[in-house]
Amino acid sequence: MTSTPVSSPPPRLAIIGGGPAGLMAAETARAAGIEVHLYEAKGSVGRKFLIAGKGGMNLTHSEPKPEFIQRYGARADAVGRWLHDFDADALRAWAHGLGVDTFVGSSGRVFPIDLKAAPLLRGWVHRLRESGVHFHPHHRWRGWHEDGSLRMATPEGEQAIRADAVILALGGGSWPQLGSDGSWQPWLAARGVELTPLVPANCGFDIGWSEHLSQHFAGAPLKPVVIHLRDAAGREHVRQGECVITATGIEGSLIYAYSGVLRDAIAAHGSTTIELDLAPGRTLERLRQDLAKPRGSRSASDHLRRQTGLGGVKVALLHEVLGRGHFQDTDTLARTIKRLPLRLLRARPIEEAISSAGGVRLEALDAQLMLTALPGVFCAGEMLEWEAPTGGYLFTASFASGRLAAQGAVDWIRQSAHSAGS
Repeated sequence: MTSTPVSSPPPRLAIIGGGPAGLMAAETARAAGIEVHLYEAKGSVGRKFLIAGKGGMNLTHSEPKPEFIQRYGARADAVGRWLHDFDADALRAWAHGLGVDTFVGSSGRVFPIDLKAAPLLRGWVHRLRESGVHFHPHHRWRGWHEDGSLRMATPEGEQAIRADAVILALGGGSWPQLGSDGSWQPWLAARGVELTPLVPANCGFDIGWSEHLSQHFAGAPLKPVVIHLRDAAGREHVRQGECVITATGIEGSLIYAYSGVLRDAIAAHGSTTIELDLAPGRTLERLRQDLAKPRGSRSASDHLRRQTGLGGVKVALLHEVLGRGHFQDTDTLARTIKRLPLRLLRARPIEEAISSAGGVRLEALDAQLMLTALPGVFCAGEMLEWEAPTGGYLFTASFASGRLAAQGAVDWIRQSAHSAGS
């Protein structure tokens, strides 16, 4: 009499975190035939993804790959390896596979045709469910039990979850109301994982305006301007763009592009100074000539507006830096228009930042993003120690890291199963 072989249950992968990195990890592992369970602390997945898409879903960027990779700064080499098999073009093709076509905007940024995040997320989650991914909302990870099982707080009480491999895609420290609160740090540190503190990235900075400027010009756009600054290595950076005056200081895309440099300079020196060219279309000599023209009975501010085209918040900034007395000195006024100094005192709190830097050091991971201190546990997304400016770079690297971590988890599960069967 022959016995019927009993088939073993499929290997189980637990993914903790339902942002882009976690969802991409789920898709990749499920496509490889792995049983996937995704645990999300909130009631639905992709909440930060939806918020980020409110003003127009900037999915990625169209610039050439070498320049694209350099946007990741000190971690460009590592992130470049993540992007080797899943770059900006692959992300656009992936979106097309979900029925979402994309276009390149005037700035080179890539958007869905309808500029919305919701249709993309809705189609993606539907496809994941149809493929067999198991979603577990309202499940908040609380570390590990002594036996190595996952501690999971659920509406029915705490549960112990066992898995053949785990992918942590828990986000950084920005947007804590959406789940990325950095609460995972002590649990990993206790297990010997090397971390760096979470700090704000793509953030605004405090300057300490006068009450007049704060009350009358908070929210005013400042464009076009050119920023001048020097990094820690003494290299000068110059870029034209836009920013916004806030009640306490300054923010916006031009500032976000250098937030890491500015944040680190403040940490090293207590403050740092940037200079803004308020009239990028005019040379210093042209400004001197225009301002030297007789102003007759016009006020100094009216003369400035007529001769330079500056008004509103730009004139207010000149008053803030120079005071009224220096408006009579055309040379000083012209030089300040071309290089308006602003002293940045501190970054805004991490809770206000678009993203965060710091987290799990990349040196604590192997090439497939597995923690060397915790075999079988992988990490992906913003909880890793890398950062990038806005413009689609954050999403692209998060997707790519989720895919890479899932490939590593699949390999780990298969190798473990092979070892157990041999």
